[in-house]
Amino acid sequence: MLFGRAHPCAAATHEDSGGDLDRRLLIGHGLSVSGRPRPITPSIEPAEASELHGEGFDVPIAFAAKCSLPLRGRFHGACLLGGERQWAEWVELEMVVDTNHGRNPCGAIEEDRSGTGGNSGFLGNPPGILSRRRGSGMIRTGQRPIGTWSATMRGSMTMLSTETVIRCSDPKVAAIAEKVHRGERLTCGDGLALYETPDLWSVLDLANLVRRRMHGNVAWYNVNRHLNYTNICALSCHFCAFHRKRGDDGAYEYTIDEIRAEARTAAAAGATEMHVVGGLHPWHPFEFYTDMLRAIHEEAPRLHIKAFTAVEIVHLARISKRGGDGSDGIREVLLELQAAGLGSLPGGGAEVFDDRVHDEAFKGKIRGDAWMDVHRIAHELGIHTNATMLYGHLEGRMERLRHMELLRSQQDATLLAWAGQQGIATKNAQVVLSGPDECYPSLRLPTVDTCDTGYYQTCIPLPFIPDDSVLERLYGPTGLENMRTLAIARLMLDNIPHMKTFWIMQTLPASQLMLEMGGADDIDGTVVWYDITKVEGEGTHQEVTVQDLHRVMRESGLEPAERDTLYRRVTRNDAEWSVR
Repeated sequence: MLFGRAHPCAAATHEDSGGDLDRRLLIGHGLSVSGRPRPITPSIEPAEASELHGEGFDVPIAFAAKCSLPLRGRFHGACLLGGERQWAEWVELEMVVDTNHGRNPCGAIEEDRSGTGGNSGFLGNPPGILSRRRGSGMIRTGQRPIGTWSATMRGSMTMLSTETVIRCSDPKVAAIAEKVHRGERLTCGDGLALYETPDLWSVLDLANLVRRRMHGNVAWYNVNRHLNYTNICALSCHFCAFHRKRGDDGAYEYTIDEIRAEARTAAAAGATEMHVVGGLHPWHPFEFYTDMLRAIHEEAPRLHIKAFTAVEIVHLARISKRGGDGSDGIREVLLELQAAGLGSLPGGGAEVFDDRVHDEAFKGKIRGDAWMDVHRIAHELGIHTNATMLYGHLEGRMERLRHMELLRSQQDATLLAWAGQQGIATKNAQVVLSGPDECYPSLRLPTVDTCDTGYYQTCIPLPFIPDDSVLERLYGPTGLENMRTLAIARLMLDNIPHMKTFWIMQTLPASQLMLEMGGADDIDGTVVWYDITKVEGEGTHQEVTVQDLHRVMRESGLEPAERDTLYRRVTRNDAEWSVR
């Protein structure tokens, strides 16, 4: 008996009269059109299909039977980031529906990478994008499977990568593409070339290639709740429309009892995470924050508490009088917060690690070196963290790239130190683990199950929203700049496992594009309410359902996977959930 997961891909359309099956219907049932060569595409006979069991198989099998369509499958390994570009040690089964069977073959999908085809419906037909063409010369029919289902079940599941070569119109990008294919690290100069090239499509293709290597066709989300416990803040950052002074219109602060109620509501809704951040309240004592964590933990012991930006941690170290705001004080504060229920740190407050930009836009806030010191100490204590970058205001592109480089260097130091303690050979802080064949080791980034030190789990590029801030005169980044920045971050940050498109700030439609073609593998979660962007943009939507997120991901050709804060898969029955 074989276990696996069905995987949705691009599908052609099909009319009831005998043309193409409806594309959205196929994708919604986890089916894809066979339209390109596969490394191994074993046949699945109808009698053998009944032997398939696993998440996502039952519906595709039943749907294909109803439509009188044969199913074919292939073993699908996610080729992870590394110089050898070998398949991963785990293998995933992909279900493929062959719409050529008894149908008009003109609906087959052919890869047209010349850039000369017809309009694809999204900014024309750029190079490197799949084109659906009709007519002679563009049809692939009668594609024969390689091997048989039974033989493949008995044989080795190790396969060599057959990655599509990305053709680039810009010679500079072509040279960078070679580095990406070889698994080599990009420089800031490479990143600047990717920013400046008009060949945006190749940049997106490269980022998507890296995402597929690292995560296959999985897209992550979580069921979470945000708690912004106060907007009263001692700082007055120019970019921030969230902060208020006590007595200002709109100023608020939660009591401990109100925070308890929020935790109960989150737990009743089945949330796995409470994300807690707020302003630097000038009068709350340190004990308020430990009491807040204990209250959440008492009301909802299973909720993972991700709380306090590095800016807040430094503020707490100052008011706690436990060694000041230096490394010793920060360590003591983090230890006390851990004891009270802190699970991880978010990545907010990083903004851009540049003193010029800091002095113009964030004066009074901690600088990049202090922010990184907080995260370094957290990692040493086994606390996982995220990292953000706020862009599209007063910074330049090279300043963004240096920000990425600093994050990458710190992640290198963290993982290399841990690997050295474990006696594990490393390459660019990617830990070498044995793959399906000892001759072909896979390069894999650590996970919470394989690495007992803290590290950056996720990078979250955040576009600046100028509404109602002192910097309202600025326009903020465009949609294409958002796409390009996230893609470049995915390519530069080769040692940070996940790249998140924060849908509240990017918008849900843009986040869908970033999942499908821009290198993102995470869309954040259901959220409910996020006061920071609710203030900065009245039109920002605050909540989506799990069904909404599933639809967005499946339309992108990706498999939705619920996670907890530490990227462990969640199995759910309404509000009841477990980690596996």
